[in-house]
Amino acid sequence: MKHRDIAAAPDFNSALRAHGIPPLRRTAPRTLQINLGKLCNQACHHCHVDAGPGRKERMSAAVARRLMTVLAASPAIGTVDVTGGAPELNDNFGYIVESARALGRHVIVRCNLTVLFVPGMQWLPDFYRGAQVELVCSLPCYTAANVEQQRGKGVFEQSIAALRRLNAIGYGRSGLRLNLVYNPVGAFLPPPQAELEARYREELRRFGVEFDRLFTITNMPIKRFARQLRDWDKSSEYMGLLVNHFNPATVAGLMCRSLVSAGYEGTLYDCDFNQMLEIPLTARGRILTVWDMDDLASLEGTAIATAPHCFGCTAGAGSSCGGAID
Repeated sequence: MKHRDIAAAPDFNSALRAHGIPPLRRTAPRTLQINLGKLCNQACHHCHVDAGPGRKERMSAAVARRLMTVLAASPAIGTVDVTGGAPELNDNFGYIVESARALGRHVIVRCNLTVLFVPGMQWLPDFYRGAQVELVCSLPCYTAANVEQQRGKGVFEQSIAALRRLNAIGYGRSGLRLNLVYNPVGAFLPPPQAELEARYREELRRFGVEFDRLFTITNMPIKRFARQLRDWDKSSEYMGLLVNHFNPATVAGLMCRSLVSAGYEGTLYDCDFNQMLEIPLTARGRILTVWDMDDLASLEGTAIATAPHCFGCTAGAGSSCGGAID
C-alpha cells in the first residue's frame, strides 16, 4: 500500500458502493482551510500533522499572499479555517487573519491554548478579539491526568489559565465564540458529543471556565497516532473498529465535500488528512496548487480522493473539523 501510515483495510469506495452511495464529489467550496505549517510548541501523541517544536515546515509570505489573492477572487468561500501546527507561530498568521477579515470572511483559528504562554505571544488574546475570530481550542479532556497523558506535563494547568484569560475578554461569554475539541486518549471512538459536552460544561465550571460548543473528533490512523497504534500493536484492531462502525448517514456531511485545504507550500488538497498523507488535488494528472487557481468555485463537481483513513470520518457519529456529523 502506498501510504504506509494506514493499516490494511477494505476500500472506502467499496463501502460506499455497498450502501448505494456514489463516489464522493465536491459541492461548491464554502471553506478554505489553510495549514500554516508543522511548527508547534507541543508534540501531542495523537497529532495527525506530526507537528512539534523542531519542525521547520512553514508557509512563506509568497504563498500567504497568493492565497489571499485566490480568496479575494472566490466570493463563495465564506469561511477561512486557519490551522497548523500552532498557526500563530507562523510569521504570516496575522496577515492571513486580517486579510481574510478585510475581505468579509468568517475566520476560525484552531488554537492549542498553551501557545498563549509562548514568550512573545502575549498579544494573541487581544488580536483574536480585535479580529473577531472564532476560536476552536484543543482540550482533550476535563481532567489533568488525561490531558497530560496525551499532551504533556503542565498542559492542563496552562490550558485552564488560557481559557480563563479568553473568558475574561469575552470569549465563550459575550458573543465571541469559543469552542473546545475532544480527541480520545486511546484507540477508541469518541462518546456521544452532546453528552460529553454537558459533562465538560459541568466540570470546567469548577474552574470558572465557560465555552460555547464541544466538538468530538476521531483520532485518525495517520502520522504520530499511527505510530502509537503500531507501538501498542493495535493498528489492525483500530482500523477494524473504524470500518465496522461505518455509518452511511455521515457521508452527506463530510467536510471534504465543501472544503479545500491548502498546504504550507501552496499545494491544494481535499482535506487536512489527505494533506498529511500527501494525496493532493489533481487535474488531468497534474497536482494543483494555489498558483493554478483563480476562483475556487471551479472545483465544484470534482472527484474527492479517498483512502482507508476516510473510515475515521464516517465511523459512529462521524467526525469533521466541526465535530460529530450524525
